[in-house]
Amino acid sequence: MTTETIKPDRSIDCIGLFCPMPIVKTREAIATMTTGEVLEMTSDDPASEADMKSWTRRTGHELLSVSKNGKVWHFLVRKAH
Repeated sequence: MTTETIKPDRSIDCIGLFCPMPIVKTREAIATMTTGEVLEMTSDDPASEADMKSWTRRTGHELLSVSKNGKVWHFLVRKAH
């Protein structure tokens, strides 16, 4: 399965929020999800890419996809536990 075919179970919009709020909102959303579900998060915070990579590495959740369209970052994260 490619990331183009992965349908998120939940999406959150963090446009206009800056560090640490995109990670805070991601953590809150993931906490309400079931293991294996996928969260889509969008953000225009320039630090989002580094923050999400660090957060997923630290927490064990799987960062499935990172892409950028203009100034907006798109992330797909699978809940690990």
